[in-house]
Amino acid sequence: MNETGSGPEPDRQIGAIAHAGGTTFRVWAPEAATLNVVLASGVAQPLAPEADGWWSGTVAEAGHGTRYRFRIDDDEPMPDPASRFQPDGPDGPSMVVDPRRYSWGDAGWQGASRHDNVVYELHVGTFTPEGTFAAAAGKLPHLAALGVTLVEVMPVGEFAGTFGWGYDGVAWFAPTRLYGEPDDFRRFVDAAHQAGIGVVLDVVYNHFGPVGTYHENYARGWFTERYANDWGESLAFEGPEARPVRDHVVANARMWIEEYHLDGLRLDAVQNIYDFASRETIVAELARAARAAAGTRGIWIVGECESQRAELLRDAADGGAGLDALWNDDWHHAARVALTGRNEAYFTDYAGRPQEFIAAAKRGFLYQGQRYHWQDQARGVPTTGLHPEQFVIFLQNHDQIANSGRGLPLCRTTAPAQLRALTALLLLGPNTPMLFQGQEFASSRPFWYFAELVPELAEAVAKGRLESGAQFPSLATPAMQAIQRPPAERATFERCRLDWAEAERHAETLALHRDLIRLRREDAALRAARRPGGVDGAVLAPEAFALRFFGTDGDDRLLLVNLGRDLELKIMPEPLLAPPPGSDWACLWSSETPAYGGSGHQDPTPDAPWVIAGHAALLLHPGPPSARRRTEQEKALAAARPGHPLRRGGGSS
Repeated sequence: MNETGSGPEPDRQIGAIAHAGGTTFRVWAPEAATLNVVLASGVAQPLAPEADGWWSGTVAEAGHGTRYRFRIDDDEPMPDPASRFQPDGPDGPSMVVDPRRYSWGDAGWQGASRHDNVVYELHVGTFTPEGTFAAAAGKLPHLAALGVTLVEVMPVGEFAGTFGWGYDGVAWFAPTRLYGEPDDFRRFVDAAHQAGIGVVLDVVYNHFGPVGTYHENYARGWFTERYANDWGESLAFEGPEARPVRDHVVANARMWIEEYHLDGLRLDAVQNIYDFASRETIVAELARAARAAAGTRGIWIVGECESQRAELLRDAADGGAGLDALWNDDWHHAARVALTGRNEAYFTDYAGRPQEFIAAAKRGFLYQGQRYHWQDQARGVPTTGLHPEQFVIFLQNHDQIANSGRGLPLCRTTAPAQLRALTALLLLGPNTPMLFQGQEFASSRPFWYFAELVPELAEAVAKGRLESGAQFPSLATPAMQAIQRPPAERATFERCRLDWAEAERHAETLALHRDLIRLRREDAALRAARRPGGVDGAVLAPEAFALRFFGTDGDDRLLLVNLGRDLELKIMPEPLLAPPPGSDWACLWSSETPAYGGSGHQDPTPDAPWVIAGHAALLLHPGPPSARRRTEQEKALAAARPGHPLRRGGGSS
């Protein structure tokens, strides 16, 4: 087993660290015979070797704004692999950034909570017409009014080109110059905190991008060929020699929390972070280090893991990594099939049936060790004892919209009423909901995959996207292949920018989301049900189901979801449909309210069979007993009085 330590000490940070005496530079280059830091002024100062291949030294005349490169032996100078800013892109000089210069205004901010979150994923470059941190900050009041508690920002680490998703980042420590300067990102976070919103950053520790990566020029030990990786070369996290690579990850996680006051991290593609031989996995180590960096502030760490390794959510003492949540692709896939009727490719193992939504509400992942046909192998592990809020559910995210071929949001490909009904399930259910940018106002803008790359790579990436899409038979047709957008064309990127005028034009959809999130936040019974065992469900018809949220003292809620045609319940042999004692169900909320674009509904009543409108969701709460139910109570009381007909004869003596 690898007896790794806990990462770099505070006085042994990585990269360029500005302080009162100048700037201390520290870089890992174990094969170097000499190593110099070369300033833009032409000054070159040698660094001194440390143990384990590290080099360091302090330059008194270097401070905030100083541009520099490192030169190994007699090679050409290169940017710092732990650069805090690359003002001219990944191939240009690095710049010293002093985080102490920024004056924070969030002293009273307590950080992120593990509970009661509504997450909002955004891509800075397309979230606003300007595509900057500053412009994104201007939309925070909108998100606060919506009820968002956490903004999840797609990767911002420096990458090649002038547009991209960010998952091909090459400089982990440097916010890309495309969105502004480092302090602009700090201002965004600061403004979010003052609006009552936390900020979680999507970080990529499973690979580097194909252009602008200099890490292997510094050390051959960065990568391993032991494991295949879906996205590039696998990073070497195992064995004693991997300590410096692990140190970079740990230092990066700490930096985002300490220097940018971030409220958490979203770990991309954890299934491709390979570390099976270490005493403490790198995922567990970085999570522990990030929490230590936060001090008394709360942070929220969520993972994306295609293999759905629920053990990542368990405490380190129980063999886990201590993550707070995982994305639940199972829920998305079931919802997508229910809304579109298609279950091609990786949707093969889902039918979009009521039982899938009930099981997800109660147990999180649907696959917990049984056979997964699409991969012809078992998938997942049991989620026993885990909290419902540890599973993040969504109708849309960046990947799933782009993977749909035409890149269209669900509001352009599905029935509006069905989408309203499943939006209710998303936002009222016990799991943690996530929205994708513009979803709250039915943005019509597509979200395609885009990345500006050198011509030879652009052609290969475009071909790879077509081949990946071809796993869906409907996308493999010549007609569909012909309309796929070239990722490297700037027009592909520009067309994905949100049109914020739609927030006013689609006011009904925005009202739907605001009201649902308000209900989620304010309704005590819904909050109480977000605990293990707090919800149960029943199938009512092939496309309809009920979820019972157990509040306190019988103050329950009943969510009825019908994704099919009008359903009349003449018989109701299901205990979950029974109202709490002394009450009858009354409608608290309906997806068919005209204010949301709905066509109305019938309120359930004990005096007649229930009619649940097609493509609708109803939330019921305990109301006063109906007149008929009171009459029956009065009859029972009257029957007990002397002289009542039932008391005069007819009975045995």
